[in-house]
Amino acid sequence: MKKLFMILAAVMMTAGVMEAKTIVVYFSATGTTKAAAEQIAKEQKADLWEIVPAEKYTAADLDWRNKQSRSSIEMADPEARPAIKQCTNIQPYDVIYVGYPIWWGVCPRIINSWIDNNIPQLEGKKLIPFATSGSSTIEQSVEYLRKTYPTLKWEDGKLMNK
Repeated sequence: MKKLFMILAAVMMTAGVMEAKTIVVYFSATGTTKAAAEQIAKEQKADLWEIVPAEKYTAADLDWRNKQSRSSIEMADPEARPAIKQCTNIQPYDVIYVGYPIWWGVCPRIINSWIDNNIPQLEGKKLIPFATSGSSTIEQSVEYLRKTYPTLKWEDGKLMNK
């Protein structure tokens, strides 16, 4: 009887792992990260959720050469937290892919907004960052996430450039 109980417990634990619920959460200013997010969601059979800014970024907002552009101002302020339209309920998910374009070597501040809004629900979850970039690697941005949110379980990230 004890052996049967152990086998049943092992099967139940394995089933729980195999049924890990996954979501891909992403921010995409130009559509590049959206394409990567859709690819991951399809491959992982995961739900998909876009982080939408309350105020859409325009081409002028994204002009990194202009120190007065919205993105430049936000990235110069580590405390900046751009408003987002709404958050999804991430409580039922075990694995969360977090996608973003790399700005100034790290994630855009809107990712911080989303994380800050979900801190209690993110604890204990497996967080897998992915990013798109024209010239940066992902390592610096993952290190930033680990340093900024040390209680969260960040996996190594993947750059999803084509």
